[in-house]
Amino acid sequence: MEQKDDNRRQSQIYRVTLVGGAVNVLLLLFKFVAGIVGHSAAMLADAVHSLSDFLTDVIVLIFVRISGKPKDKSHDYGHGKFETLAMTLIGMALAAVGIGLLYGGVTKIAAWWHGSQLTAPGTLALWAALLSVVLKEAVFRYSMVKARQLQSQAVEANAWHHRSDALSSIGTAIGIGGAIFLGERWTVLDPLASVVVALFIMKVAIDLLRRGIGDLMEQSLPDEVEKEILQLAASVDRVSKPHDLRTRRIGNHYAIEMHILMDGNLPLREAHEKASEVERLLREHYGAETHVAVHVEPEEE
Repeated sequence: MEQKDDNRRQSQIYRVTLVGGAVNVLLLLFKFVAGIVGHSAAMLADAVHSLSDFLTDVIVLIFVRISGKPKDKSHDYGHGKFETLAMTLIGMALAAVGIGLLYGGVTKIAAWWHGSQLTAPGTLALWAALLSVVLKEAVFRYSMVKARQLQSQAVEANAWHHRSDALSSIGTAIGIGGAIFLGERWTVLDPLASVVVALFIMKVAIDLLRRGIGDLMEQSLPDEVEKEILQLAASVDRVSKPHDLRTRRIGNHYAIEMHILMDGNLPLREAHEKASEVERLLREHYGAETHVAVHVEPEEE
């Protein structure tokens, strides 16, 4: 049953990613043509961003397939970390795109500052930017809904990549529109827009990297989650003072280990049943795939 649920989840993640991938292919082709024909540095930068979106779609498809594999001899805790690795790689891709866009924009602004005349972009580039805003925002909203339903880190990271592209295109549209309608003195707005977009992209990348690296480095769950875990364990009859709590994430699942105190005179079978009850309660609350290990200690008189 659990394997069927995992397969269903994996197929839905594929579907979401393929929808985003199809939109990315359409947009990156249109943007490259519009950037070249329309002589827009901002649009070419936006096209590169869409290309990075497409590449991250490929990363998600590959790594989610691996993360969906069941536990095996070499991975006793499953393959969930591969999904976290996918999120980290997406963050790295975003950071690389942001740095590249920032460098290109600053270079053009410096040239303009020293007297170089920048070419005004064409209206085709503006239409491409506006179309990108509409399509990418729609894909972002669709992906975020699915990410929450599927509890997928990789889909959520990819959704934010779509949103960053939508915001990137808003900045691009403003820069291109200003350069077109305000005259030659304002052609610098085109590369200036790419710099603003680059800074935003780098901010999103840092957020994704912080989360991804934190999970890969076995970062503990948030304090409020750990407090809730202790309260749930203590709510079981005849269980007291849960302590030595250790938590982490394995992909989109939690791993929980703790010690509990029980009456030292209880029969072993009853103590075992109470520990199993704690485990069941935590799995009911956090999901059937939650890894739970409970160590029982005798309560001092």
